[in-house]
Amino acid sequence: MDVLSVVGVILAVLAIIGGNYLEGGHASALINGPAALIVFGGTLGAACIQTSAVSFKRALRMFLWIFIPPQFEIQEGISKVVNWSMTARKEGLLGLEAIADSEMDVFAKKGLQLLVDGSEPEVLRNVMEVDLYAVETRDMQAAKVFESMGGYSPTIGIIGAVMGLIHVMGNLADPSQLGAGIATAFVATIYGVAFANLFLLPAANKLKFCIHRQSLYREMMIEGILSIADGENPRAIELKLQGFTN
Repeated sequence: MDVLSVVGVILAVLAIIGGNYLEGGHASALINGPAALIVFGGTLGAACIQTSAVSFKRALRMFLWIFIPPQFEIQEGISKVVNWSMTARKEGLLGLEAIADSEMDVFAKKGLQLLVDGSEPEVLRNVMEVDLYAVETRDMQAAKVFESMGGYSPTIGIIGAVMGLIHVMGNLADPSQLGAGIATAFVATIYGVAFANLFLLPAANKLKFCIHRQSLYREMMIEGILSIADGENPRAIELKLQGFTN
C-alpha cells in the first residue's frame, strides 16, 4: 500500500471541505448531482472517444498502481543477478536452467531462458529491449488516459457552469429556480478543476513514476544478464549495476 497516495487523497478532500467550512459554508453545498453527472460523465465520455479499447482497459487495470504500486526493488534485483552470476561461474550457464524455471518475474525469466539456450549477447539484448520498450509504450498510453481526463475535466466543468447559468437565465421570473441553477454552475466548475488537479493529473504522474521505475529495473536486468553472458566477475557486475540505484 502506498501510504503517501492515501494520505494525499484524504488531505486534498479535507482541505477542500475544511476550507469551505472555515469560510462559513456547509459540506452539503458541495454536493450536486447534476454537476457531478456533467463533469464525471462528460470527462469519462471524452476519454473514451480519444482512447483505444486496449489502452482504456489497461488504464483501468493500472488504476490500483496509484495505491498499490508494483514492487521493483533494484537493490534486491542486483542481489539476484549477482547470485545468478555466481551460479553461472560454478556450474556454467546450464546451471541457471532450474533458476529460470522457478523465477517469478516474467521479464527476468525470459532473459534467463535466452541465456541458458546459448543466445548471442546481441540477440539477447535485442529481444529483451523490444520487450521492454513494448511494455513501456503500452503502459505510458494507459497512463495518458488519466492525463487526458485531467485536461478535459476543467473544460467540462466550464460547460456545466454555462449550462447552470443558462438554466438561471431561463428562470429569472421564478426566484425559486435561481438557487439550484447557480449552485450547479459553480459546483460544476469546482468539480472539474478539483477532479483534474487533485486526482487525475497526480494519478497520471504517479503511474508514470511506476512505469519509469519498472523500466529502470528491467534495464538493470538486461545489463546484468548480458554481463553474465559475457562471463564478467560477480563483483564487477555488482559494482556496475549499483549505478542504477543512484
